[in-house]
Amino acid sequence: MNGCELQVVVNSGSGNQGMTVAVPILVYAKYLSVSEETLLRALVLANLIAIYEKTGIGRLSAYCGAVSAGAAAGAGVAYLHGGDYDTVIHTVVNSLAASSGIVCDGAKASCAAKIALSVYSGLLGYEMYKRGQQFYAGDGIVACGVEATLKNVGELASKGMYETNNEIIRMMTTC
Repeated sequence: MNGCELQVVVNSGSGNQGMTVAVPILVYAKYLSVSEETLLRALVLANLIAIYEKTGIGRLSAYCGAVSAGAAAGAGVAYLHGGDYDTVIHTVVNSLAASSGIVCDGAKASCAAKIALSVYSGLLGYEMYKRGQQFYAGDGIVACGVEATLKNVGELASKGMYETNNEIIRMMTTC
């Protein structure tokens, strides 16, 4: 969490995000005793979702990357449970609706707590949809469809967090 030099699984240039995507899926796959092929498909799906989410956010932002990774992990878990396309995308939207306000203040020890919150949000997003609950367009940043919601997240992260990023850097460099 503090920039350790040991190699880890990486997603979008971040070991923290890579672990956030992979570990919950690995744990659920073991618990569910899914086939290796299903596990690999879930990992690929979740990693691609996380990368796709990050395209609108950008490489560096005050928007916490664990949020995207946690939503992607939730989508991978949904897939492990046999979730179809609608289940996967609604898991992502539900998760992002719930946790998109977390700010990044650098890869520090607080990342562990933010990762836990983000993974929980991803799992909550899946559980909500599984039970017939979801966020709809107009519920905060949620727009009409997953693509429009991801566009909103990207704009929030890249434009909306610009001044927040500068303020966080000021706080981190001041005693």
